[in-house]
Amino acid sequence: MFLQYAGKRSERDIISDIIPQNFTINSDDWWILLHGDNLRIMKWLLNAGYAGKVQLVYIDPPFATNMDFRIDSNWRTNTISMDKSASIAYSDTRVWEEFIEFLRERLILIRELLSEKGSIYLHIDYKIGHYVKVIMDEVFGIQNFRNDITRIKCNPKNFQRKAYGNVKDMILFYSKWKDPIWNNSVEEMTNDEKTRLFKKQDGIWRLYTTIPLHAPWATKDGETWKAWRGVLPPIWRHWRSAPSVLEKLDQDGLIEWSKNGVPRKKIYLDEKKWKKRQDIWEFKDSQYPDYPTEKNIDLIKTIIQASSNPWDLVLDAFCWSGTTLVGAKMLERKWIGIDESKYAIEVCKKRLIQDIKIYREDHRKKSGK
Repeated sequence: MFLQYAGKRSERDIISDIIPQNFTINSDDWWILLHGDNLRIMKWLLNAGYAGKVQLVYIDPPFATNMDFRIDSNWRTNTISMDKSASIAYSDTRVWEEFIEFLRERLILIRELLSEKGSIYLHIDYKIGHYVKVIMDEVFGIQNFRNDITRIKCNPKNFQRKAYGNVKDMILFYSKWKDPIWNNSVEEMTNDEKTRLFKKQDGIWRLYTTIPLHAPWATKDGETWKAWRGVLPPIWRHWRSAPSVLEKLDQDGLIEWSKNGVPRKKIYLDEKKWKKRQDIWEFKDSQYPDYPTEKNIDLIKTIIQASSNPWDLVLDAFCWSGTTLVGAKMLERKWIGIDESKYAIEVCKKRLIQDIKIYREDHRKKSGK
């Protein structure tokens, strides 16, 4: 599936036409902050030997808002509608076809920088995100689409307009190939979930719930399709474990039999603090950011932990206030940050010094050292 629009260029022309930015950086320095056009800088990175070296990309590009974002003399950021005398921090004036092609050109270079086990998370809003999804299908392949993550970004609004309130944006998650780096992402269950899900009681105090012992799809061979205790799994399903394992679970008192003779596995609340993270996330941004695009640090750390390992290389080609870089440094990842705004670069430098100092102090207190 392809999106056709005026001004769309071939991949060959995009890669060959870009003149690399001129940099001289020690290739052993894996913590790099670069000021300039990210298209030219990424071309330089490809020529400098970084092709296939990046394990994770997070980008939060402009959202095609057709606005300028300004920064005042106190380095507080606001939009053009508030103070036109303030300096422009960055311009988000590309819209529709121009914006889509602007983003597509950068995605093509990002794909070349990613390793075979690499992933990309692209943060975008609901107005343009559906077009961006089609472009990412084209560049990375629809078979490498992983998730469309809904991010709850703020509290409910009560604007007087004829539409539903907008409290979300979206994150498109793709891998370069079929087997990316993945560390299973979990989150703690809420008290409401614990009360709602764990309603059964074993003994005086131990709460539990039960889950099926079978899973979708039938198998033609192996142990999991055979009868256990005279019971076959339902049609088009198979046992989650071999009958010998089920037998051991039953002997240990971890299987509950219904009145109709249906077995289910017991899951105890005191043994299950965490749950698998789903595709709706609630990470609200600060109401008083240091930069207009600043994202929640816990959101970024969740992505970094899930799709990279310590000392992997993380790239943020629109690094804005440096949240990705701070998160990567905290989690012992190498990073490259790029931005064309001199204000963004200055904010990045300040945050990298300040936030990492705070993190180290908190870590020292927790460890008692």
